[in-house]
Amino acid sequence: MYGTVCFFIHYIYLCTPNQTDTQMNFIGLLVGLSTFLVIGLFHPLVIKAEYYIGVKSWIIFAVAGVVFAIASLLTEGFILSTILGVVAFSSFWSILEVFEQRERVRKGWFPEGPGHNK
Repeated sequence: MYGTVCFFIHYIYLCTPNQTDTQMNFIGLLVGLSTFLVIGLFHPLVIKAEYYIGVKSWIIFAVAGVVFAIASLLTEGFILSTILGVVAFSSFWSILEVFEQRERVRKGWFPEGPGHNK
C-alpha cells in the first residue's frame, strides 16, 4: 500500500508543471471552462441525436466515448489528456441522456422527430 501511495505522489509530482510561489496556476480554470463548454455542447447534441436518429444514437455516443478515452490515454499533454477524458465521459453520460430524452419526448416536452418509429 505504501508503495502505491508513493508511486501516485511521484507521478503527480512529475506530471504537474514546476512553479514558483509567484506564478499562478491557470490549469484548473482552463479545464473547468473546457468542461463547462463540453457539457454545454453535449446537451443539444443529445437532443438533436434523439430527434433525428432516435435511441439508436446511443451507439454513436458509446463509440465516441471509447475513442476519446483511448485518445486521452495516448496523449502526453496533461491538459489535452484531461479535456479528452472529459469529452469521453460526457459521451458515456450522453448514452443515458438519450434514453431519458426519449421519455421527455413521450411526455410531450420535446417534439417527436423523424428518428422515431411510428
